[in-house]
Amino acid sequence: MLLITSLGLRKKETSYEMNKKFQINLQKQLIHGGILPREPMASSSVILPSSEELEIYALEQWEHFLLHLISSNQSEKLTNFSSSMMKVFQRGLLSQRDKEASRLTEYGFQFLLMETNAQLWYIIREYIANAEERGVDPANIISFLLELSFHETGQAYNINTLNEVQLNTIKDLSDLGLVKLQQGRKESWFLPTKLATTLSVSLSDTATRKQGYVVVETNFKMYAYSTSKLHCEIMRLFARIEYELPNLIVGAINKESLYNAFDNGITSDQIVSFLQQNAHPRVAEKVPTVPENVTDQIRLWESDLNRVEMAPAQFYDEFPSKDLFEAVCDFAREYGALLWDDSKKMQLVVKGELHNEMREFLRRQKQ
Repeated sequence: MLLITSLGLRKKETSYEMNKKFQINLQKQLIHGGILPREPMASSSVILPSSEELEIYALEQWEHFLLHLISSNQSEKLTNFSSSMMKVFQRGLLSQRDKEASRLTEYGFQFLLMETNAQLWYIIREYIANAEERGVDPANIISFLLELSFHETGQAYNINTLNEVQLNTIKDLSDLGLVKLQQGRKESWFLPTKLATTLSVSLSDTATRKQGYVVVETNFKMYAYSTSKLHCEIMRLFARIEYELPNLIVGAINKESLYNAFDNGITSDQIVSFLQQNAHPRVAEKVPTVPENVTDQIRLWESDLNRVEMAPAQFYDEFPSKDLFEAVCDFAREYGALLWDDSKKMQLVVKGELHNEMREFLRRQKQ
């Protein structure tokens, strides 16, 4: 499509005409749209936190949110999200049976092992998917989130430039640590954090990965150089926490703690992967980062649970004759369903799925 066409020479001057459709759309854009990119406020009019303070704030907000997400009683900080919205986030991460307390699903544990930007995109995806139920057009949220991802980290942007949907979204994003809200004497503003910039980063980008904090020793002792309650709760899922110091969490991996993890659907591969991905820089460059005797034992303890498989079975006894007992045994063998038999006591056990056929066979034998 040509945007401008020549109308030829008129009085020795060349005239041009704009494409009618493009002309109408351009006019609409100039009148109703065409909003210039949101500019940061002048630094002289606001007090900006340092980049370190802003990063600490973002991580604390995000960890408080995750703690509230996986275990409400572990989080002391209240959230602006409604209980119904939190349930949307928790869908697939937590499961609850009858009156039992909620517990992490297998995917819930995998979620905790994800990189921060992958976790964030899971939450944002659920937030957008639930937009229509809140009476909001998802396109408006997506557009604003994309715009936010290209804002300058740590710069102040005037809240008065936001419409109602954007203002409500900003309040929710502050709970996630994507922005920090501040208020002056006359004006209010928001400051995007590094978490906001991850919205425009590939999930496979290794540049955004967190520094590790876990050291595992050959005696199964585990040391986490962290002050994070979230890190402590993650470790508690598969290890026994022995004590916590101001900047150190000490735990131990043992058979009991791992069996509890396996019962909750956590696999040995997930645990080993977590320990490797979050290895402290002091051991991250070693090969292997986690002692082999520890990783081997974790997998062995899991295999112990898989040695015995539970399957429905049916027990038969009190046969009136030896001939009937042997006929029933032969019938079960034909189907490959005979699990055990005792010819002296005339007892046998067959697979549960053959029970109906066995009853019909016994009925015909008695006729």
